[in-house]
Amino acid sequence: MAKDKYISVRPSVSGFSFANLGLFTGFADGIYNAVYSLVILEIFRSSAIVGLYVALYAAFCMVVALFANELFRQFSKVKVFYFSLLMLAACYAMMGFSIRPLTFITLDFTTGIAITLAQVLIPLFMSDFAGKVGMAKLNSRYHLWLNIGALFAPMIAVAIANQFSNRAAFFASALIYFAGWMFFKYFRIVQEDKKIKPADPRRTFRALWKNSVAFFRTPGMLRAYIVNFGYYSLRAMRYLYVPIVVIENGFSKDALGWVLTLGIIPYLFLSEFMGRAVRRFGKNIWLILGFSSFAIFSLLATFVTGYPLLAIFVLWQISGALMESVHDLLFFDATRKSQQTRFYGVFRTSVNFPNVAAPILAAACITLFGATSAVWFVTAIIGAISVMVLLARGR
Repeated sequence: MAKDKYISVRPSVSGFSFANLGLFTGFADGIYNAVYSLVILEIFRSSAIVGLYVALYAAFCMVVALFANELFRQFSKVKVFYFSLLMLAACYAMMGFSIRPLTFITLDFTTGIAITLAQVLIPLFMSDFAGKVGMAKLNSRYHLWLNIGALFAPMIAVAIANQFSNRAAFFASALIYFAGWMFFKYFRIVQEDKKIKPADPRRTFRALWKNSVAFFRTPGMLRAYIVNFGYYSLRAMRYLYVPIVVIENGFSKDALGWVLTLGIIPYLFLSEFMGRAVRRFGKNIWLILGFSSFAIFSLLATFVTGYPLLAIFVLWQISGALMESVHDLLFFDATRKSQQTRFYGVFRTSVNFPNVAAPILAAACITLFGATSAVWFVTAIIGAISVMVLLARGR
C-alpha cells in the first residue's frame, strides 16, 4: 500500500486529539449497547435467537474489517472516516423511529459497515500522530474518554426507553455521532487523494488471502489475535446478556441502568493508572489478572441470583478495566508502522469474530441447559483459555 500522506492538519492536532474522540464513541455506544439486546429480544422473543442474530451481524462486520485494507487502497482514511461518522448519525436516527423489524435490521447491518470502519481508523490515526508519546499512553487516554462518555449513557438510555421506547434511545446516539463528526472537522485534516482503480474481484480476494496469511506468519500476531479474541468475547457476552439476565431476574430497567452505570466506575479509576502500570510492569500480568478474575466471577454468576448477582455484574468490570488499555498493545508492539495499516483490518476481525463464535456457543448453552445464565459457563472457559495462552508465552 502506498504511504498515507497528510497535506495539511491543524497545528494543535496530535495523537491525543484522536484519543479524545473516545468521549463521543463511548457516549454514543453506551446508549446503544444499553438497549440493543432488549430491542433484538423484542423482535425475536428468544434469548437464544438473539445470540444467533448477533453472530450473523458480527460475521458481516468481520467481512467488512477484512476488506478495510482494500478500501484504504482506493480512498484516503480521512474521507472514509468522514463518511463513516455521517452514516452512523443518519442510520441511528432512522433506527430511533423505525417501526418494522425488517427496516431496523437493514439499518442495523448498514451501521455495521460504518462502525467497523470507524473502529479500525481511530487507532490508526492515533498511531499516525503518536510521535514520541507511544500507543500505551494514547490508549489509556482514549479509553478514559470512552468510559467518561459511557458513564452517563445507560441512565440516559433507560430514561429515554421508559419515556418513549427502547428504539428511541438510538436517536440520542445519532446526535452524539454527528457531534463527533463536527469535532473531527475541526482538525482540518487534508489527506492526499488516491487514484481509484477498477477492482478485479479475483485479484481483490487473492490480495485479502495473501494479506491474512502474511499477518498470521508475522511473529507474535497469532498470540495477539487470540488474546484480543478472548477480551472481546467476554465483552460481547457481557453487553449482550447482562441486560437480558437482569430483566429475567425480575429487576426493573432502572436497576439495569444502575448496574451498567456503576460498572463504568472501575474503568474511570483505572484508565490512567493502567497507562503507567503497563510501562512499569509490562502487559502480561494485567491481562492474566483480568482474564483469570473474570473466569472466577463467571462461575459464580452461573448459580448466584438476586442482588449478589447484580454485585457480580458490577465487580467483574474491574477485570475488564485491567485489560481494556492493554488488550491490543500486543499488535502495536509487534508490528512496524509500515505494517499497521496493512494488517490492522485482519487483526480487527478478532473484535468481530468473538461476536460470531461466543453468541453461538451461548445459544447452544441456553438450549442445552434451558437458562440464560448458562452463558456464563462460556465466559469462564474463554477466560481460562486466554490465561493459558498468555502463560504459555513465558515458557
